[in-house]
Amino acid sequence: MPSTYEFTFLKDSAAKAFEPRHRQIINYNIDKYDVAVQSGLSRFHHIENAKRKAHIIKWRVMENLDKLLPEFESNFLKKGGKVIWANDAEEARREIWKIMERANAKTVVKSKSMTTEEIELNAFLENKGVATLETDLGEYIVQLLNQKPYHIVTPAMHLSLQDIADLFHKHFGTPLDATAQELTLKARALLRQQYTTADVGITGGNFLIADTGSIAITENEGNARLTTTFPKIHIAIVGIEKIVPSLADLDLFWPLLATHGTGQHVTVYNSILGGPRHVDETDGPEEMYVVLLDNGRTELLAQKEQRQGLYCIRCGACLNGCPIYKNVGGHTYNTTYSGPIGSLITPHLRGMEAFKHLSYASSLCGKCSEVCPVKIDIHKMLLLNRRDAVTGDIVSKTERLAWKSFTFAITKRKVIDFFKGKFKNFLLLKFFKKAWGKHRSLPKIAPKSFSQQWKQRNDTSA
Repeated sequence: MPSTYEFTFLKDSAAKAFEPRHRQIINYNIDKYDVAVQSGLSRFHHIENAKRKAHIIKWRVMENLDKLLPEFESNFLKKGGKVIWANDAEEARREIWKIMERANAKTVVKSKSMTTEEIELNAFLENKGVATLETDLGEYIVQLLNQKPYHIVTPAMHLSLQDIADLFHKHFGTPLDATAQELTLKARALLRQQYTTADVGITGGNFLIADTGSIAITENEGNARLTTTFPKIHIAIVGIEKIVPSLADLDLFWPLLATHGTGQHVTVYNSILGGPRHVDETDGPEEMYVVLLDNGRTELLAQKEQRQGLYCIRCGACLNGCPIYKNVGGHTYNTTYSGPIGSLITPHLRGMEAFKHLSYASSLCGKCSEVCPVKIDIHKMLLLNRRDAVTGDIVSKTERLAWKSFTFAITKRKVIDFFKGKFKNFLLLKFFKKAWGKHRSLPKIAPKSFSQQWKQRNDTSA
């Protein structure tokens, strides 16, 4: 029996893939992205060498994670920061709430963070009576809609300008024909005061820097800088895989992230934060915490063949290149991380039995591997996930029997040639019509197989 997640995915993706307006919006936005990325990549003297170097650095990181993480912790503590190790989402939420309770915090401003989405922090804080506000414009928009982010980098990619104008008109009374600039200015006016009055600022982190004990945050709106500057407490929630050995590594990773994420040469704001405000500094928080989040990452690290998934720098390039994602959209995955990289890592982070179906949501065209800035062999990893689902005995008996029968037949020419085309077409119609989909016609199998036709032709010629 398929899991609840699998059933929902199949149902939602079948509907979304044939929704013309959705496809129009996504194709329009991704086409603009493709043009920008080509321009950004042209700035690299040799992009393949850059990607290969990034791959090697991330490989070394995973091989030495047990050394680099304590190095980061030691250096961060020296700067007055505090480190919290969280084994799972529940522990992360519990430790964050301890900080909030101790400070009697009632308001939170957040910059864009996929790890906070991963641990469902917003809902948790709201249930505790804490007002939590997303300050990234895309995140703010989906928060108003009470939705999850649609995309790793661009949370509101599925919305048109008119959709957002309608949303702002409903909530704030802006004109229905408001321009993008007018909507942005309205959001700025609404959010600006929140930074100065919030008790706590919460962010993610693009990179953890081991040798300096710092976190690096990259953004385009400046909201992360405001989130980390005004509130008295700053909490950064970062996955343990985000570490890089040295500050010098940002010289490679920042441009790779920018070009593959948005097509920019470098993002507008790049910040390196190393602890709370010192006595000789004029701004910054009085307390700074870094929550090092595991939440299934060590389980993926234990998979020697698939641990490449932890190399991901969350640029979103594989989503934009994936034909499946471009048709079914981000929300259908029902996971924090969608698209090819989400299909690779989610079964390990959240359970193979519940999410094995995502590894089959791929055409295996290899585009995801081609565009990855750290050269993760994503489509191969998806095949390995499929293998693990079978060897782990979490596929149905019907599926196992069907493939066993198919393998027996397809590897024996006499069996294939024994059945006529008419019977084969009957089998297709009987057992595969529903799986093939109502929008496509089943292929017609010829009355005779190729080998039979070849033999007949050669016999006739003789």
